[in-house]
Amino acid sequence: VVTPRIGKPVEIQALWINALSVGYDLIPNGEKLFERAFQSFQDRFWNPEKDCLYDVVDADHQPGTVEDAIRPNQLFAAGGLPLSLLDKDRARQVVDVVEQHLYTPLGLRSLAPENPDYRGTYIGGVWDRDGAYHQGTVWCWLIGPFVEAWVRVRGNTPEVQQEAREKFLTPLTAHLKTAGLGHISEIADGDPPHTPRGCPFQAWSLGEYLRLNCKVLKSS
Repeated sequence: VVTPRIGKPVEIQALWINALSVGYDLIPNGEKLFERAFQSFQDRFWNPEKDCLYDVVDADHQPGTVEDAIRPNQLFAAGGLPLSLLDKDRARQVVDVVEQHLYTPLGLRSLAPENPDYRGTYIGGVWDRDGAYHQGTVWCWLIGPFVEAWVRVRGNTPEVQQEAREKFLTPLTAHLKTAGLGHISEIADGDPPHTPRGCPFQAWSLGEYLRLNCKVLKSS
């Protein structure tokens, strides 16, 4: 594994707790398990120094240790899934931190540029490219959960949706004509000018663009 995140990664907890929230009646003591997991997340994942969420707790299986890298994974606990695990103020802080450090016109960086492990270009041999894949490379599909959380923490009003459309969808719409015609790329360089890389016809990237355009931002 080139970029291990050993321990309790934030997005796995968000997915687990979201699953519990809709299915706890199917398992013994499911509601109590959900409540315990939800509260444990509140107690353990908030990073007061960076006003966002820790990326991993109990890092490397060492109880009490944390990994505080700023990554997009935390969005899944702050509005990128049906159940947000944070109150309104903290969710807004997470989204703002992600926008400040990770947002690019083609998607989200997988790691903040100020991190010493950041790799800003996806070039070179297999080892070089794999080393950058989750260490700064932009993932285009992540624009979906990001914009969904962005509008959610701002009240999801028609005005907010329109602002998000102009701010975030316009660059992606332009990208439909720059790499794979009519499609959105898999990834891009973390450094400007954010050259598209990887597969130029990536279904999950285009799928998130369509989901935003037709559902989240309620446009035909």
